[in-house]
Amino acid sequence: MNLDKAKENIQKAGFLEVETPKDMDFAKEILKLKKEKNAVILAHYYQEPAIQDIADFVGDSLQLSYKAAEVDADLIVFAGVHFMAETAKILNPQKKVVLPDLNAGCSLADSCPPDALQKLKDKHPDHIVITYVNTSAEVKAISDLCCTSSNAKKIVDSVPLDQPIIFAPDRNLGAWIKKVTGRDMLLWDGACVVHEAFSIDKLINTHKTYPNAKIIAHPESEDHILKTAEYIGSTSGLINYAKTNPAKEFIVATEAGILHEMQKEVPNKKLIPAPAVEDNSCACSECPYMKMNNMQKLYLCMKYELPEVHVSEDIQKKALIPIQRMLDISSRK
Repeated sequence: MNLDKAKENIQKAGFLEVETPKDMDFAKEILKLKKEKNAVILAHYYQEPAIQDIADFVGDSLQLSYKAAEVDADLIVFAGVHFMAETAKILNPQKKVVLPDLNAGCSLADSCPPDALQKLKDKHPDHIVITYVNTSAEVKAISDLCCTSSNAKKIVDSVPLDQPIIFAPDRNLGAWIKKVTGRDMLLWDGACVVHEAFSIDKLINTHKTYPNAKIIAHPESEDHILKTAEYIGSTSGLINYAKTNPAKEFIVATEAGILHEMQKEVPNKKLIPAPAVEDNSCACSECPYMKMNNMQKLYLCMKYELPEVHVSEDIQKKALIPIQRMLDISSRK
């Protein structure tokens, strides 16, 4: 395929529009391309099962950040959403980073435009800015520290008690961190559409059906959901809790894609997705952005090394500082 034509297709659609044989074994072809191109496939827990199964590494945002920082491959294929691929590029500016679908965005990242955050920062010059990793490279570039749901408490605890903090963009995660740390933080008013989709009434009814099940929830969920939870933690934290807790049933309040990896870790336990407000095919909450990627797009992305994720040198250097600070603090015992 002509690369100029491929780039033109991407500009129109955000991904390569190329016909592939209906009987193509995508898994086989992807593994072949991975070897030929010295590529590594990083995938988030919220990707479709087939992508998780073929990935070199599956993890949450923090785990993927570590992996992105240490890969020695020539091509980084990020099966996730745009801000994750951007983070990989920031950590590996000399490597090529590709994303199966450039339209795979994030409601949290969209809720925090860099110019709006800069205005808030200018109004509060004595505050340091801690931003969730679910943000654009431009937002990271004007941040002092980054965090993920796995390390947010540790990052906030690393800041002196007399230092005021702006925490952006997730108000639910920020409110939970305020509660567990006792810190008075100025919270940005953003939220994840997936984690705000859970129905408390349906959750209560589900628990009545499974009275012995432990409710476990991601801290991006709303407070009334978190109040019902036996355990609150990141995606990796939820998996570890299900592995180590003796309970045999768990109601899981996070994006339903986590259930694939979690079930592999606890094959003899029952996992029930927390119900969403809207009725849908799985009665659970799924991220439409995460599900934009599929095996065909992953194959085409690797074959043509498109669409490629770019970050300007100036933004890359500035954004690297808060990310590296986060990784350094997280690695401390």
